[in-house]
Amino acid sequence: MVERRSFIHRMGGLMLALGMPAPAWASVVRAVRVWPAAQYTRVTVESDSALSVQHQRLSDPERLVIDVIGLELSQQLKDLVAKVRPDDPYIAGVRVGQFQPRVVRLVLDLKQSVAPQVFSLPPVASYQHRLVFDLHPTVEQDPLLQFLQDKLKAEGQAQQRIDDALGDFIGRVGKPAPSRPASGPETPPGLTPPPTDQAPRAEDLQRLERLIIVAIDPGHGGEDPGAVGPTGLKEKDVVLSIGLQLRDRINATPGMRAYMTRDSDYFVPLGERVRRARRIQADLLVSIHADAFFTPQARGASVYALSTQGASSAAARWIADKENASDAVGGINAPVADAQVLRAMLDMSTTAQINDSLQLGGVLLTHLDRVGRLHKRRVEQAGFAVLKAPDVPSVLVETAFISNPDEEKRLASTDYQAALVEALHRGIRQYFSRNPPVARRRSL
Repeated sequence: MVERRSFIHRMGGLMLALGMPAPAWASVVRAVRVWPAAQYTRVTVESDSALSVQHQRLSDPERLVIDVIGLELSQQLKDLVAKVRPDDPYIAGVRVGQFQPRVVRLVLDLKQSVAPQVFSLPPVASYQHRLVFDLHPTVEQDPLLQFLQDKLKAEGQAQQRIDDALGDFIGRVGKPAPSRPASGPETPPGLTPPPTDQAPRAEDLQRLERLIIVAIDPGHGGEDPGAVGPTGLKEKDVVLSIGLQLRDRINATPGMRAYMTRDSDYFVPLGERVRRARRIQADLLVSIHADAFFTPQARGASVYALSTQGASSAAARWIADKENASDAVGGINAPVADAQVLRAMLDMSTTAQINDSLQLGGVLLTHLDRVGRLHKRRVEQAGFAVLKAPDVPSVLVETAFISNPDEEKRLASTDYQAALVEALHRGIRQYFSRNPPVARRRSL
């Protein structure tokens, strides 16, 4: 029996080496992808049929051992080794080999201890069966703590620029420049960087209390490309570029700071986007998208707010359904929360929150109208999952129709992106000039 298994193993390896088709019982790997991010790293193995998997976490050194059943070693799996980036925060390297006949072993050498989530996804959109490995940190990063650290870093860099300019000026008039610690710029008085494993101090939170915090939510990401234009431009890339520019614009505005629900190319579930905005206690959330429709003629920008009474139009309902399907495409490790939980959260969405969102949306439309054509001149409403933060005014901005060839070209333009960013920034500032945020009790 052992000899027979060994013979099958050798024959399978020979067939693969000669480029012959895999045995009928073996699944065929179509693609292997890696999505690294500070929040978590995702590895996906896409195949033509569902795969079974066993995994175990080992320490000294930290590693994740994964046995995929029903596979023979293929070039696609070998390519996984080269797809791990040196700056991946979780994976140091990957080893792949044929552990047993019909069993491929993947060993992920880790840079830190992780809490792995391993799950399968059924075919959806352009994907076949996907085996997913999500590597999360064992201790979740506190977004408010990260926000404080980013703020401190920006303030330190600004102080260094001031010191450098002052030193240059004093040097030109023949006086000694003020000394500065060799370790870099001083921390602004009264606010010291909190350790990464501790909560922000009360005085730090008081400093944040005086800021207007805007959550910027670039849609889609990672496994979920969003809409794709006629020439292949992906929605996830366009909206991330716009979001990062808007972040920089807001951070340069005194009294305002931006928080990104994602700042690189990785997938964030819709509910997690809402949770992140609420944990940072944002004063508002702006979700950025680039629309698509059945026909290439559709064009123009739109702004949407949440509705508790059904969609304001058939088109708004269609857009909401499409955006809400993001979780299925991107892939989450659990079914959507049960209807009772969703209803309870929606019931918490007060009339005041929706009215604030409608007011914000109206102001944004006014400024977007100066950049290009509007698809709808009023704020539309529907049950967008990403807008369901009950205590954060939230809008979804469809910047243009990426399915329209002319608008796809504009979305790819740096000038047009800059104009969109300026319109959004002006609209946000105008909204807060009319609706200054009230003091809030910030909790972790």
